[in-house]
Amino acid sequence: MCWKGQRMAVRNETWFEKNCLSDDCAADLRLHGKLLLSGLYTKPHLALGGVKNVSLNLTISNTGDDAYDTNIHFNFSREVFYINFWQKEEKGISCGLVDLDFLKCSVGFPFMRAQTKYHFAVIFDTSQLSGENDTLQFLVQAKSANPEHKLSDNTLDLSIPLIRETDTTITGVVTPSSFAYGNSIDASRFVQLEDMKCNFQPLNLTFQVLLPGPSRLPGSTVDIRIPNRLVGNGADMFHIIETQVDASNCTPHRNPTPCTIPQEKESIFHSIFAFFTKSGRRVVDCDRPGRACMTISCSLGPQLKEEALSIDIKLLLNTEILKTDSSSVIQFVTRGSVQVNDGVMEVENGLSEDFSLVFEALHSQEPRGYVVGWIIAISLLVGILIFLLLAVLLWKLGFFRRRYREIIEAEKNRKDSDESWDWMEKNH
Repeated sequence: MCWKGQRMAVRNETWFEKNCLSDDCAADLRLHGKLLLSGLYTKPHLALGGVKNVSLNLTISNTGDDAYDTNIHFNFSREVFYINFWQKEEKGISCGLVDLDFLKCSVGFPFMRAQTKYHFAVIFDTSQLSGENDTLQFLVQAKSANPEHKLSDNTLDLSIPLIRETDTTITGVVTPSSFAYGNSIDASRFVQLEDMKCNFQPLNLTFQVLLPGPSRLPGSTVDIRIPNRLVGNGADMFHIIETQVDASNCTPHRNPTPCTIPQEKESIFHSIFAFFTKSGRRVVDCDRPGRACMTISCSLGPQLKEEALSIDIKLLLNTEILKTDSSSVIQFVTRGSVQVNDGVMEVENGLSEDFSLVFEALHSQEPRGYVVGWIIAISLLVGILIFLLLAVLLWKLGFFRRRYREIIEAEKNRKDSDESWDWMEKNH
C-alpha cells in the first residue's frame, strides 16, 4: 500500500552463470605450423625464380576457456603476395589483407570454443622476390579478447633460406681453328710487332656464359686457362692484345718478352734427323701435369635469365717457338670454366660449367735452306760411297778380271786350225 505522493520502486537482479574453467576465464591459444613449398619441391631452401607459391600450414588449438574474437595475424615481406586460404572443413575461418604486408584471419567468430582445434593453410606468391634478404620470413601471432597467462606458444617464426638456383653453362669458339707455320710460309700472313723480328699468329678467343635459368644470377667468375709453354722451362708463347667483356672486367696479363727466339744449340745432324722424323700430333693441355698455363679470370656482373655474356680475347702466338718442336701438328687445348658467386647454387645434374676450346698449329713440313743443302751434300756423299762399295764388291767377285792370255791363245789356235784345213783341201 502506498500513500499519496509516495513513489513505488521495483528492483530486480539477474545472475549470470559463469561457465569457465578458471576464475578469470583465461584462454590458452597454441599455434603450430610449418612452411611448405609448392609442388614436389623438397629442397631445404627456396630457389628464386623456381618455386612460385609457398603454403603456411597452421594448427590453432584452445586448451583454455572460450576465446572471444580470436584472430591470427601474419607479417611478411612486401615482395610476397597473399593468394588465398584453404580449410579442410567449414569452421568459420575468414582472412583479409589489412596492409600489403599484414594479413588478419578470424577464427571461429564470435568465439573459439574451449578444447577445439582448427587446421587451415594460407598460400602466398613468391615469384617477385628479389633476393635482397637471405631468408623468407613469416611472423604469425594468435590473439583473442580473453586474458592469457601463457603467451610463449601464441607466436610462430616460419622462415626458409633464399637461394638463387641457376644452371649456368659456357661455350666458346676460336678463330682461326688451325693455321700453318714454318719457314716456307709467307711472312705477310703473320703479324709483326714494332722492333720485333718474331712472326706472330693472331688468334681470337670468344667465350659465352649462358644462363637458361631458373633464376637471375647476381654475379659469376670465369677462369680461362691457356697452355702457355711447350716445355716447363720454356718461354711464354702467348701475348694478350685486348680483352673485352660484357659488364665485367678481367685480370690484366702482360708478357714482358713477347718476342722470344729460341737459340739453336742443336747440331746440323740433329736438325736433319728432326726433319725426317717430324710427324705425329702433340697435345698441349693445361690439365696434363707439368704444363705451365696462363689463367685469365673475369668477374661477370648481374645476369638475367636467358641472357648471354661474352668474353672476347685477342692474342698473339709466337710461331718462332713452335719451330723448335718436332711434331707435325701441335694441338692447343684451352679450357674455360664458370663458378657462381656466394648465395647461388647450381642445379644438380644441369648443364656443364666447363668447356674445352681446341685449335691446331700445322707445320709446313719444309726444311730450312741450309738443311736442304746439307741433305743434298750428304745424299751425294752417300751415293758415291755406295758406288765405290759396289765397285769394290764387283772387283772382289772378279767382275773386272779378264783372262786376256787365254783368249789370245784360243784365238791363235783357232786360226792355226783353220789354216791346216785350208792346206789339206788344196793338196787334194
